[in-house]
Amino acid sequence: MATEVNRPAGAASRATMTDDERLVQLGYAPQLTRVLGLFSNFSVAFTYLSPMVGIYSLFALGLGMAGPSYIWLTLLPVAGMLFVALVFGELASHYPVAGALYNYGKFSVGAGYGWFVGWFYGVALLVTVASVDTGVVQYFAALTHNWFGWNLNPAAHGTILWVTLALVAIQTFLNITGTSVMATVARFGVYVELVGTFGIAIVLGINGFHHGLGYLFSSQGATHLKTNAYGFNFHGNWLTGAALVAVLAPVYIFYGFESAGDIAEETKDASRMIPRAMRLALIWGGIASLILTGGLLLAIPSTHGAIATTVTGGVSSILAQLPQWLQDIALLLIIYAFFSCGTSVQGAGSRLAFSYARDGALPASRWIAKVSDRHRIPVNALLGGAGVTVLFMLLVFVSPKHNVSILWFTYPANTSALVSLVSFGVSGIYLSFLMTVIGSMIARARGWVPEGAFRLGRWGWTVSIIAALYLALMFINVVLPSGLTSARSYFNIDWITLMVMVVIALVGGCYYMIGRPDRALRQHLHDELEPSAAERLGSASPHS
Repeated sequence: MATEVNRPAGAASRATMTDDERLVQLGYAPQLTRVLGLFSNFSVAFTYLSPMVGIYSLFALGLGMAGPSYIWLTLLPVAGMLFVALVFGELASHYPVAGALYNYGKFSVGAGYGWFVGWFYGVALLVTVASVDTGVVQYFAALTHNWFGWNLNPAAHGTILWVTLALVAIQTFLNITGTSVMATVARFGVYVELVGTFGIAIVLGINGFHHGLGYLFSSQGATHLKTNAYGFNFHGNWLTGAALVAVLAPVYIFYGFESAGDIAEETKDASRMIPRAMRLALIWGGIASLILTGGLLLAIPSTHGAIATTVTGGVSSILAQLPQWLQDIALLLIIYAFFSCGTSVQGAGSRLAFSYARDGALPASRWIAKVSDRHRIPVNALLGGAGVTVLFMLLVFVSPKHNVSILWFTYPANTSALVSLVSFGVSGIYLSFLMTVIGSMIARARGWVPEGAFRLGRWGWTVSIIAALYLALMFINVVLPSGLTSARSYFNIDWITLMVMVVIALVGGCYYMIGRPDRALRQHLHDELEPSAAERLGSASPHS
């Protein structure tokens, strides 16, 4: 449960109030230590977004679906998410509280709404840690082969398990040792990202590009069956066919900036710094992604069938043109990028769990909300999150050997339950983002007036509507079932992503109905900067 504090009579205006005073005004005693400046806060958000992790994981899919011109699809999610970041920035400035989206939904609409926003967002964060940590295995296997002659099979379940278990253990240990350590890992991760994006693009250019800039504006036949690297037929339609699917590659990259708000209670001058950190993470993430993607595309050999070979071999087939020692450095950078990304996501998720628990909104809330005396961090929230992540990782062993018919759809053979769960990572994020933006619009319609250091002013409705439209359209694109043989199935496995979301919603709904966490949450809904319901009613009365 939250530690209740006496709110000061005649509280200062938001403009002259410190973040800790604002926290007290919202009903919470400061328990975490404010040690993060702008760069540290930005670093956590940027390494969670991680252009390197996203591009090295999804480059082949984007290229194979829409050809080299898929690079320009990056601009759509960057622009769309910038509108979302503006909405979140205004909320974060007004509510500089750990847990970000959960609290934004809770204060904007109400207890139940906020709880479900946090539920979808929290599960997505735990899934993302499992996804990122399992994604590093192929690069770890390649590096150990080069250095030690090991022949690890990155697809073997045992290899995936022990490598990711070791990674989770290290990440958890570092996060437990303090916020400053998490920030150090993230700050170093920023430098790694810069070298791994700008640096690798420069090195590839020095080694020799095989194409001119015009190559980046071509599809190289990706819209036709015979020349599409995956064998899909978009019937000559790039914008309404290939691009509609390929855009999911950058869509799966550009989120994570909101984690700047998850660590609000450990950030100095959070009301001002968090909105800036969110925008900076997106802008620099977009620039780094364009530079690295462009460098990789221009470095594809000009030989016949080179795109198909690149799609099969991934980014590694392009880096293979470099000297071995440079390839090893690139592998090291990639591995650290995955590591710092997972560390930042785990740290953000633990703050969400802590924020939930101090409101009494989770089972074992008192235990989860406990803050260590030495490091002033939610240790139990970290340990609990790591435990759930490990349970998710064990799902790699659940994989049917044959197609399984479920109601009207088919669960494909040799698809592990972990892969199916990972498909929820992005859809859950987009759903929670959309709910948060809609929540802010509901609050604005009810008369909410932002009082933080960052405000949208008269642009509030315009920005919110654009953000909601972007999120809604991309959410549909992410979850839309289109058959196991369609191009979109490379991202959402037909009905599986949507069904996983339904299951997670049902599990959350069952706990909500049985545990009734909203009853505890109702004690933590009043914001002294805003009029109470009675005050609103009184001000609306002509006799008041």
